[in-house]
Amino acid sequence: MATFTRQEFYQQLLQGCMIPTAQQGLEQIWLLLLICLACRLLWRLPLPGYAKHLSTVVVGFYALHHFFQLQMVWVVLLSLLCYLVLFLCRHSAHRGVFLSITILIYLLMGEMHMVDTVTWHKMRGAQMIVAMKAVSLGFDLDRGELPAVPSPVEFMGYIYFVGTAIFGPWNRFRCYLQAVESRALSLPWLRKVSRSLLLSVVCLLISTCIAPYLFSYFIPLYGYWQLRKWLRAYESAISFHFSSYFVGFLSEATATLAGAGFTEEKDNLKWDLTVSRPLNVELPRSMVEVVTSWNLPMSSWLNSYVFKNSLQLGTFSAVIVTYAASALLHGLSFHLAAVLLSLGFITYVEHVLRKRLSVIFDACLLSKRCPPGCPHRHNTNLWVRLLNLLFGALAVFHLAYLGSLFDIDADDTVEEQGYGMSYTIYKWSELSWASHWVTFGCWVFYRLIG
Repeated sequence: MATFTRQEFYQQLLQGCMIPTAQQGLEQIWLLLLICLACRLLWRLPLPGYAKHLSTVVVGFYALHHFFQLQMVWVVLLSLLCYLVLFLCRHSAHRGVFLSITILIYLLMGEMHMVDTVTWHKMRGAQMIVAMKAVSLGFDLDRGELPAVPSPVEFMGYIYFVGTAIFGPWNRFRCYLQAVESRALSLPWLRKVSRSLLLSVVCLLISTCIAPYLFSYFIPLYGYWQLRKWLRAYESAISFHFSSYFVGFLSEATATLAGAGFTEEKDNLKWDLTVSRPLNVELPRSMVEVVTSWNLPMSSWLNSYVFKNSLQLGTFSAVIVTYAASALLHGLSFHLAAVLLSLGFITYVEHVLRKRLSVIFDACLLSKRCPPGCPHRHNTNLWVRLLNLLFGALAVFHLAYLGSLFDIDADDTVEEQGYGMSYTIYKWSELSWASHWVTFGCWVFYRLIG
């Protein structure tokens, strides 16, 4: 496309990429959307509870088979194994721990022995949702937040809830029960579904058709050869980010369409499910804000069921355990593990450094925004805003570096199998390991001012 004039480029982009991409995306998901709507309407009928749960299982099975064919058997096997453990440990006070260990062993065996890499990676998202639901259910039972172990049909209905079984997001068992009870159809519900679906298509188009040409056509900076590697890394990062936002907004649409994703205060019902906050990622205050805004339900799950349970090991150890758990859920791919563990070190160093600086200067320099009326002496001063802006720019630098691994020019087969160690080392060495050196420098500075 480099030989095209700007007008020819935009015309080719519209006709050769944007329109076909949108059509293919909608062709892939229209049936799932229809199934979610059908379930929503079905649950409005005065059916007994077991019939609603059973219909959820049947419809969830159909959706899994539509997307994964016979490969869905690995998801089914994991769900059956989880309920078996839950039933055998029904009188135990450590059901969450037993489920976590069982899922850990199953995922490790699947990664290394039972299934070929490509097949296993295709199922990774669905298996992640099953694992997160089962673990959260186990710990909620241990904490007394649920009165009793669900029946088999209730458990399987929760696991195969069609609004979340394919693309997520994770939701709690009580949220599933509320969805099955089914609230009345309303205009705010329809607006939320339409908005999420529209944003998902927009993010898909940006990821596929805009990001790869960001600095070659839209903002022509490739003439500065010194920056070319970093510009290409940023393009890869943006493409990866928006592909994730596509899944996030799509999961909002499917979950809301099926009747989940609302909060209720007295008589006020809000359809307010939020999976990701793209602006907080692309224009971040800190890397801590990035990781919490990337996938809000997963961030909540990791905080509630991994980080808090690991705090007895110490804050730093709990952070590393949390990112290790996230890496395992995402699959034993070296580049993903490298990114997530690097994120763990980056966010920890950034957090402790900014906490120390906020104490020294008595200013709002923390990784998270201070609430209104915070006790800091300096909060809106120009130098405080500039320092926070500097940390935000540093976060964008880290994102470009980490996102360089998700190369938009990579072969599809390699991407399906996962990038290996040599690829990861090659891509980061191209950028002189800059992010890791900067993080180390920040840690040294933090120790010096301690």
